[in-house]
Amino acid sequence: MFSEFGALPSVEVVPDPEPTPDGVVVAVAATGVCRSDWHAWRGHDEDVRLPHVPGHELAGTVVAVGERVRTRRVGERVTVPFVCACGACPQCASGNEQICDHQFQPGFTGWGSFAEFVALDHADVNLVPLPHHLDSVTAAALGCRFGTAFRAVLRQGELAAGEWVAVHGCGGAGISAVLLAVAAGARVVAVDLSADALALAKRLGAEATVQSADPADEVREITGGGAHLSLDCVGLPSTCAASVASLRKRGRHVQVGLMPPGQGVPPIPMHRVIADELRILGSHGLQAHEYPAMLDLVSRLDLGQLVGRRISLDEAPAALAEMDQPVAPRAGVTVVELPRP
Repeated sequence: MFSEFGALPSVEVVPDPEPTPDGVVVAVAATGVCRSDWHAWRGHDEDVRLPHVPGHELAGTVVAVGERVRTRRVGERVTVPFVCACGACPQCASGNEQICDHQFQPGFTGWGSFAEFVALDHADVNLVPLPHHLDSVTAAALGCRFGTAFRAVLRQGELAAGEWVAVHGCGGAGISAVLLAVAAGARVVAVDLSADALALAKRLGAEATVQSADPADEVREITGGGAHLSLDCVGLPSTCAASVASLRKRGRHVQVGLMPPGQGVPPIPMHRVIADELRILGSHGLQAHEYPAMLDLVSRLDLGQLVGRRISLDEAPAALAEMDQPVAPRAGVTVVELPRP
């Protein structure tokens, strides 16, 4: 919990949550430490109200169910998208719950999963049952970063086998994008300032790596004219601009990393967007109804290297503070593991 933006969070005893009539309470078994949590802690998200408990990539077990919940039950192992939907607005009716007009986000609009228990509303719409073979730590690592990368690469990016993909930033979202693009038969160029992150990307199948803060020329040379698809998985004006500059004609840029306005506006060359017919797209999470397709794909992938380290809840504040550094100190996804009786 933190009561001041930027002040080191502390582990506190707080009242256990109660389910709403349409919601559940989940006993958290594991939760990812994501750069989005860092943004919330640093005060970049206007939805966060103090005091606050972050955390939004979770897996756990349902321990209490509201009176109007029809499809979920106590004892069920579940996960949830980081964008939770109302199930009733026009966006939800069209199947686009990831941009729900009345969305709520655990760890942002309300208290999240850096806790023993978390309350989740509209459980029939948002909860995703976990298969028995998928352990909770891996399921948590598939949270917002892997789910967002799944949508960014395969849905928004419309990746085809044989295309070149440039992945700018090989943290949790970026390394997930590398894994997914390789599985789809693409040729991947991984871009990062961290040698460890690039080494992991190489082990996961990236064909080439670029260690540079100004990588566009090198990416275009490697790919013979530019990437067909380029993703900014960092969320800085410079990395967004580099991703767009890495594209070939009629290429697609997908913005994955969050871009808080306070960090500045990326210098996008709109004259080139017009002349080269570039496409600029966003990717905002993954709908609950898409999770079965993602989990089916996951069952055919080797996720052993996706999780970088497992830590306790007491170690979570320091792990969050480490993200102040521009280069990630460790490769892979950091996951908080909570002991369950």
